[in-house]
Amino acid sequence: MDRLPILFVSHGSPSLVLEDCPARDFLRGLGGALGTPRAIVAVSAHWATREPAVTGAAHPETIHDFYGFPDALYRLRYAAPGAPEVAARVAKLMNAAGLECAIDPKRGLDHGAWSPLLLIYPQAQIPVIQLALQPHRGAAHHFALGAALAPIREDGVLIFASGGATHNLGAIRGPGGAAPKWVSGFADWLTAAVGEGRSADLVNYRSIAPHAAENHPSEEHFLPLIVAAGAAGEDARGRCIHTSYTYGVLSMASYAFGEA
Repeated sequence: MDRLPILFVSHGSPSLVLEDCPARDFLRGLGGALGTPRAIVAVSAHWATREPAVTGAAHPETIHDFYGFPDALYRLRYAAPGAPEVAARVAKLMNAAGLECAIDPKRGLDHGAWSPLLLIYPQAQIPVIQLALQPHRGAAHHFALGAALAPIREDGVLIFASGGATHNLGAIRGPGGAAPKWVSGFADWLTAAVGEGRSADLVNYRSIAPHAAENHPSEEHFLPLIVAAGAAGEDARGRCIHTSYTYGVLSMASYAFGEA
Protein backbone atom coordinates (compact mmCIF):
# COMPACT_ATOMS: atom_id res chain seq x y z
CA MET A 1 0.00 0.00 0.00
CA ASP A 2 1.02 3.64 -0.44
CA ARG A 3 2.65 5.30 2.53
CA LEU A 4 0.16 7.06 4.76
CA PRO A 5 0.74 10.64 5.85
CA ILE A 6 2.11 11.30 9.31
CA LEU A 7 -0.62 12.91 11.39
CA PHE A 8 -0.72 15.33 14.28
CA VAL A 9 -4.15 16.01 15.75
CA SER A 10 -5.18 18.24 18.62
CA HIS A 11 -7.36 16.08 20.85
CA GLY A 12 -8.68 18.81 23.15
CA SER A 13 -10.80 17.81 26.13
CA PRO A 14 -11.38 14.12 26.97
CA SER A 15 -15.08 14.88 26.37
CA LEU A 16 -14.42 15.71 22.69
CA VAL A 17 -16.17 12.48 21.67
CA LEU A 18 -19.38 13.72 23.33
CA GLU A 19 -19.30 17.36 22.18
CA ASP A 20 -20.86 18.89 19.10
CA CYS A 21 -17.97 20.88 17.61
CA PRO A 22 -16.09 21.25 14.30
CA ALA A 23 -13.07 19.28 15.53
CA ARG A 24 -15.22 16.25 16.31
CA ASP A 25 -16.84 16.43 12.87
CA PHE A 26 -13.41 16.65 11.25
CA LEU A 27 -12.08 13.61 13.09
CA ARG A 28 -15.18 11.61 12.24
CA GLY A 29 -14.45 12.08 8.55
CA LEU A 30 -10.71 11.53 8.71
CA GLY A 31 -10.64 7.74 8.70
CA GLY A 32 -12.54 7.50 5.44
CA ALA A 33 -10.15 9.96 3.83
CA LEU A 34 -7.06 8.12 5.08
CA GLY A 35 -7.96 4.53 4.37
CA THR A 36 -7.03 1.61 6.61
CA PRO A 37 -3.47 1.25 7.92
CA ARG A 38 -2.03 -2.10 8.95
CA ALA A 39 -1.44 -0.74 12.44
CA ILE A 40 -1.18 2.57 14.29
CA VAL A 41 1.67 3.93 16.40
CA ALA A 42 0.09 6.58 18.62
CA VAL A 43 2.28 9.22 20.26
CA SER A 44 0.14 10.79 22.97
CA ALA A 45 0.77 13.75 25.25
CA HIS A 46 -0.46 11.63 28.16
CA TRP A 47 2.24 8.99 28.47
CA ALA A 48 5.60 10.15 29.77
CA THR A 49 8.54 7.96 30.77
CA ARG A 50 12.14 8.54 31.76
CA GLU A 51 13.42 6.58 28.76
CA PRO A 52 11.73 5.68 25.44
CA ALA A 53 9.12 2.95 25.77
CA VAL A 54 6.43 1.35 23.65
CA THR A 55 3.36 -0.66 24.61
CA GLY A 56 3.46 -4.38 23.94
CA ALA A 57 0.09 -5.59 25.24
CA ALA A 58 -1.88 -7.85 22.91
CA HIS A 59 -5.16 -6.44 24.25
CA PRO A 60 -4.51 -2.95 25.65
CA GLU A 61 -7.01 -1.62 28.16
CA THR A 62 -8.81 1.71 27.79
CA ILE A 63 -7.33 4.09 30.37
CA HIS A 64 -9.68 6.78 31.73
CA ASP A 65 -6.93 9.11 32.88
CA PHE A 66 -9.13 12.07 33.83
CA TYR A 67 -11.70 13.02 36.44
CA GLY A 68 -14.81 15.18 36.83
CA PHE A 69 -16.38 14.33 33.46
CA PRO A 70 -19.82 12.86 32.62
CA ASP A 71 -20.38 9.21 33.51
CA ALA A 72 -20.97 8.39 29.84
CA LEU A 73 -17.30 9.12 29.14
CA TYR A 74 -16.11 6.54 31.67
CA ARG A 75 -18.32 3.89 30.10
CA LEU A 76 -16.60 4.23 26.75
CA ARG A 77 -14.11 1.56 25.73
CA TYR A 78 -11.79 1.41 22.73
CA ALA A 79 -11.14 -2.30 22.32
CA ALA A 80 -8.56 -2.15 19.53
CA PRO A 81 -6.06 -5.01 19.57
CA GLY A 82 -2.42 -4.37 20.31
CA ALA A 83 0.43 -5.23 17.98
CA PRO A 84 3.34 -6.80 19.85
CA GLU A 85 5.23 -7.40 16.60
CA VAL A 86 4.96 -3.71 15.67
CA ALA A 87 6.11 -2.80 19.18
CA ALA A 88 9.17 -5.01 18.71
CA ARG A 89 9.88 -3.34 15.35
CA VAL A 90 9.59 0.16 16.89
CA ALA A 91 11.89 -0.80 19.76
CA LYS A 92 14.42 -2.16 17.26
CA LEU A 93 14.31 1.09 15.26
CA MET A 94 14.81 3.14 18.42
CA ASN A 95 17.69 1.03 19.62
CA ALA A 96 19.38 1.23 16.21
CA ALA A 97 19.23 5.03 16.51
CA GLY A 98 20.85 4.95 19.95
CA LEU A 99 17.55 5.54 21.77
CA GLU A 100 17.30 2.60 24.14
CA CYS A 101 13.65 1.59 24.15
CA ALA A 102 11.75 -0.69 26.54
CA ILE A 103 8.56 -2.61 25.78
CA ASP A 104 5.84 -2.22 28.43
CA PRO A 105 3.69 -5.38 28.35
CA LYS A 106 0.85 -3.96 30.49
CA ARG A 107 0.32 -0.31 29.53
CA GLY A 108 -3.03 0.45 27.85
CA LEU A 109 -4.24 3.32 25.68
CA ASP A 110 -4.71 6.70 27.35
CA HIS A 111 -7.31 9.23 26.26
CA GLY A 112 -4.85 11.11 24.06
CA ALA A 113 -4.82 7.99 21.90
CA TRP A 114 -8.22 6.35 22.21
CA SER A 115 -10.41 9.47 22.30
CA PRO A 116 -9.53 10.76 18.80
CA LEU A 117 -9.16 7.22 17.43
CA LEU A 118 -12.68 6.42 18.61
CA LEU A 119 -13.87 9.13 16.22
CA ILE A 120 -11.50 8.31 13.35
CA TYR A 121 -11.74 4.51 13.43
CA PRO A 122 -14.80 3.80 15.61
CA GLN A 123 -14.86 0.07 14.89
CA ALA A 124 -11.54 -0.31 16.74
CA GLN A 125 -10.40 -2.97 14.28
CA ILE A 126 -6.89 -1.59 13.61
CA PRO A 127 -4.10 -2.66 16.02
CA VAL A 128 -2.75 0.22 18.11
CA ILE A 129 0.42 0.67 20.14
CA GLN A 130 1.71 3.77 21.94
CA LEU A 131 5.15 5.35 22.02
CA ALA A 132 5.97 7.33 25.16
CA LEU A 133 7.30 10.87 25.44
CA GLN A 134 10.23 12.03 27.58
CA PRO A 135 9.29 15.69 28.24
CA HIS A 136 12.35 16.28 30.43
CA ARG A 137 14.55 15.77 27.33
CA GLY A 138 13.08 18.60 25.28
CA ALA A 139 12.12 19.13 21.66
CA ALA A 140 15.35 18.08 19.91
CA HIS A 141 15.15 14.64 21.52
CA HIS A 142 11.61 14.22 20.24
CA PHE A 143 12.58 15.24 16.71
CA ALA A 144 15.19 12.46 16.86
CA LEU A 145 12.55 10.10 18.23
CA GLY A 146 10.39 10.82 15.19
CA ALA A 147 13.30 10.38 12.80
CA ALA A 148 14.01 6.97 14.29
CA LEU A 149 10.36 5.99 13.96
CA ALA A 150 10.03 7.06 10.31
CA PRO A 151 10.85 3.69 8.63
CA ILE A 152 7.77 2.10 10.23
CA ARG A 153 5.72 3.88 7.54
CA GLU A 154 7.14 1.49 4.94
CA ASP A 155 5.28 -1.31 6.75
CA GLY A 156 1.87 0.32 6.18
CA VAL A 157 1.79 1.70 9.72
CA LEU A 158 0.21 5.07 10.53
CA ILE A 159 2.23 7.41 12.76
CA PHE A 160 -0.46 9.20 14.77
CA ALA A 161 0.68 12.03 17.06
CA SER A 162 -1.92 13.45 19.44
CA GLY A 163 -1.53 16.54 21.59
CA GLY A 164 -2.57 20.17 21.38
CA ALA A 165 -1.56 22.98 19.04
CA THR A 166 -2.15 25.20 22.08
CA HIS A 167 -2.72 23.96 25.62
CA ASN A 168 -3.16 26.47 28.45
CA LEU A 169 -5.84 24.91 30.64
CA GLY A 170 -5.56 27.75 33.14
CA ALA A 171 -6.98 30.18 30.56
CA ILE A 172 -9.95 28.17 29.25
CA ARG A 173 -13.26 29.95 28.97
CA GLY A 174 -16.81 29.14 27.95
CA PRO A 175 -17.92 28.22 24.44
CA GLY A 176 -18.11 30.86 21.74
CA GLY A 177 -16.08 33.94 21.02
CA ALA A 178 -12.88 34.48 19.09
CA ALA A 179 -9.54 33.22 20.34
CA PRO A 180 -7.42 35.98 21.90
CA LYS A 181 -4.49 37.26 19.86
CA TRP A 182 -1.91 35.57 22.06
CA VAL A 183 -3.49 32.23 21.10
CA SER A 184 -4.30 32.88 17.45
CA GLY A 185 -0.89 34.48 16.91
CA PHE A 186 0.87 31.33 18.10
CA ALA A 187 -1.46 29.09 16.08
CA ASP A 188 -0.85 31.13 12.93
CA TRP A 189 2.91 30.96 13.49
CA LEU A 190 2.69 27.20 13.90
CA THR A 191 0.74 26.70 10.69
CA ALA A 192 3.24 28.84 8.78
CA ALA A 193 6.24 27.01 10.27
CA VAL A 194 4.75 23.61 9.41
CA GLY A 195 3.73 24.69 5.92
CA GLU A 196 7.14 26.17 5.14
CA GLY A 197 9.08 23.18 6.42
CA ARG A 198 10.83 25.17 9.16
CA SER A 199 11.67 22.15 11.29
CA ALA A 200 14.49 23.94 13.11
CA ASP A 201 12.03 26.67 14.14
CA LEU A 202 9.59 24.03 15.40
CA VAL A 203 12.30 22.46 17.54
CA ASN A 204 13.27 25.89 18.86
CA TYR A 205 9.68 27.14 19.13
CA ARG A 206 10.04 28.05 22.78
CA SER A 207 12.45 30.89 21.98
CA ILE A 208 11.07 31.78 18.52
CA ALA A 209 7.28 31.48 18.45
CA PRO A 210 5.10 34.33 19.78
CA HIS A 211 3.62 33.63 23.22
CA ALA A 212 5.05 30.10 23.24
CA ALA A 213 5.21 29.74 27.02
CA GLU A 214 1.70 31.17 27.45
CA ASN A 215 0.24 28.64 25.03
CA HIS A 216 2.33 25.76 26.39
CA PRO A 217 3.07 26.27 30.09
CA SER A 218 4.41 22.72 29.90
CA GLU A 219 5.62 21.01 26.73
CA GLU A 220 3.98 17.59 26.70
CA HIS A 221 1.11 18.58 24.37
CA PHE A 222 3.44 20.16 21.79
CA LEU A 223 6.04 17.38 21.72
CA PRO A 224 3.89 14.91 19.72
CA LEU A 225 3.93 17.45 16.88
CA ILE A 226 7.73 17.52 17.08
CA VAL A 227 7.77 13.71 16.80
CA ALA A 228 5.56 13.96 13.69
CA ALA A 229 7.85 16.59 12.15
CA GLY A 230 10.89 14.44 12.93
CA ALA A 231 9.31 11.45 11.23
CA ALA A 232 8.73 13.59 8.13
CA GLY A 233 12.39 14.64 8.05
CA GLU A 234 14.49 17.80 8.06
CA ASP A 235 12.76 20.74 6.37
CA ALA A 236 9.80 18.59 5.29
CA ARG A 237 6.69 20.64 4.64
CA GLY A 238 3.41 19.78 6.30
CA ARG A 239 -0.15 20.87 5.67
CA CYS A 240 -2.85 22.14 7.99
CA ILE A 241 -5.86 19.85 7.52
CA HIS A 242 -8.14 21.34 10.17
CA THR A 243 -8.40 24.50 12.23
CA SER A 244 -10.90 25.47 14.91
CA TYR A 245 -10.92 26.46 18.59
CA THR A 246 -12.61 25.12 21.69
CA TYR A 247 -12.98 26.76 25.09
CA GLY A 248 -11.65 29.99 23.62
CA VAL A 249 -7.94 29.17 23.91
CA LEU A 250 -7.47 25.59 22.71
CA SER A 251 -6.48 25.44 19.06
CA MET A 252 -7.72 22.18 17.57
CA ALA A 253 -5.44 22.44 14.53
CA SER A 254 -4.35 19.23 12.88
CA TYR A 255 -1.52 18.68 10.41
CA ALA A 256 -0.42 16.09 7.85
CA PHE A 257 3.27 15.55 7.08
CA GLY A 258 5.07 13.49 4.49
CA GLU A 259 2.30 13.35 1.91
CA ALA A 260 4.59 13.79 -1.12
